[in-house]
Amino acid sequence: MRAGRHYYVESYDTISLAPYRISRSPFAHCYTTPETVHAVYCNRLYPMKSSRDENPIPAYWKLRRGVLLYDVPEKPLEIAGPDAARLLERVLACRVADLGVGRCRYGLACSDDGAILMDGVLMRLAEDRFWYVIANGEFLSWLKAHAIGFDVHVNDPHSRVLQIQGPTSLDVLDAAIDGGLPADFKYFRAGFFDVCGQRLWVSRTGWTGEAGIEIYCNSGSGPTDHDALWDGLFDCGERFGMEFGTGSSMGIRRIEAGILDNGSDIEPDLTPFGAGLGQFVRLDKEHFIGKAALEQADRSQLLFGLVCPTAMPEPGMGVSHGDRHAGHVTIGTWSPTLDTGIGYVRFDQPLPGDDWLAKTVHLLDHDGTPSTATVDTLPFVDKEKRLPRVAWRGPSTGSG
Repeated sequence: MRAGRHYYVESYDTISLAPYRISRSPFAHCYTTPETVHAVYCNRLYPMKSSRDENPIPAYWKLRRGVLLYDVPEKPLEIAGPDAARLLERVLACRVADLGVGRCRYGLACSDDGAILMDGVLMRLAEDRFWYVIANGEFLSWLKAHAIGFDVHVNDPHSRVLQIQGPTSLDVLDAAIDGGLPADFKYFRAGFFDVCGQRLWVSRTGWTGEAGIEIYCNSGSGPTDHDALWDGLFDCGERFGMEFGTGSSMGIRRIEAGILDNGSDIEPDLTPFGAGLGQFVRLDKEHFIGKAALEQADRSQLLFGLVCPTAMPEPGMGVSHGDRHAGHVTIGTWSPTLDTGIGYVRFDQPLPGDDWLAKTVHLLDHDGTPSTATVDTLPFVDKEKRLPRVAWRGPSTGSG
């Protein structure tokens, strides 16, 4: 099965991993059963469902009200050396040199024609050491090619990432580091912590729109003891009711939160402006790949949210405006919080003389049946994006 760029497999025995260089998680044996449905992202297997008929709604509410741990397939790349910042300034559209140690920043990489090649979170671990946590797609060879002539080393640290997400996620982290989580550990901050006895890099980021953290294996001075980390985190999370979650519940929340997926929502021909991400492009900085094209690019937005009270948007569905085809759905779900269908619509072109926002369109089911929908801004839930920015005020008690 396929949805967007996520490829689904029922078990490890159904595909040959080696020819495709698809890697298995070092945590897989902790949760995999014969019923687990896996997906492939960044050439990494991850658990999409605990079983074919999994109901994601209980886990969704656990995420919204308590805490879940996810084994995710995002892929950190390391860029280190005296010229690390210079290289990243060249390949990313954001500013890099002014990023402080222990800070994170969303960064877009564009091709020469201004289209988005990759998006991800850039983190500065030390003055001359960065990690760029990429979304789906190949980017290591691109970085290495552009690193020629720079005093820099680009490599894959083979880091697996665990996300702990939900309102009590910071409580779990505080317990895992034996207390003392600093009050200034704010959204998009990061640092090294002794997590369950292992020195690891942790960031206040995530893919759910909730408060959350990400723990990066193999980020310290030696290889991570994955089994000890897994067991330790669940020991610490027990009193907060932490459970393991699959991608099905995370997928609903990431759409509600307006988080875009590179390659499926951010289609290969979209510029940052077309994707609604123009605020992350710094045209006032010196040369970066794609800058010349972006300076001349159309600034019209083509990717928006879509709200449909009577139907659930599905990838590939057509969207019409008036009596004409106008675009297509890239992803969709039913929002338990809003009790309505939501998704993303990619329009083929700007609306002449106007903007698509708040326009009434028709979502066309695969049999041609129309459903009325409204074009909306992202995110759908928590419009002010306050949830992930919640301040740490000390440990709470009880389970989520």
